[in-house]
Amino acid sequence: MPIALRVIHFVSTLCGVIASLMIFASVLITCHMIFVRAVLNQSTIWQTEVVIYLMIAATLIGLPYVQKLRGHVGVDLLPTFLPPPMRRGLAVVTLIVTAGMVAIMLWHGWDMWHHSWSRNWKSETVMSYPLWVPYLAIPVGFGLFFLQLLGDLWQTVTGASLDEKGMPLIGTPEVSKET
Repeated sequence: MPIALRVIHFVSTLCGVIASLMIFASVLITCHMIFVRAVLNQSTIWQTEVVIYLMIAATLIGLPYVQKLRGHVGVDLLPTFLPPPMRRGLAVVTLIVTAGMVAIMLWHGWDMWHHSWSRNWKSETVMSYPLWVPYLAIPVGFGLFFLQLLGDLWQTVTGASLDEKGMPLIGTPEVSKET
């Protein structure tokens, strides 16, 4: 496997680890919030907002890892009935269309992040958190997702990731070598 694909797979795996740590942190913060409210009978200020930002960031940062594992929802009824060359062609078209949609989300996410950063937008809560920080997860997440899609596209076009039936194993080149 080329070094570029190894780097893409490593970064995608790292994104999965970071996303899971963000979810773990949000669970701990939620437990803290429950303890402060229920046991100490006090109000909370920052917990709800931080948990929301962490969960959204975990979702976006986790996109490339889910793509690497082919964990996104997909319907494989049509590819199952197609001959191998058409399956591969359909996979290429699907990856190109998906990459195009992700590129649009990346562009708009970057624009939104840049506006929040340049205009110093803050949340309308007591915390008054700078919004460019949580908004940064949008272009980063979609940018890394786009990168993983390009790696998957390269693997599919070159035939580096096809199973014994000619079905593309998008994002899992190790599986095709072992089977």
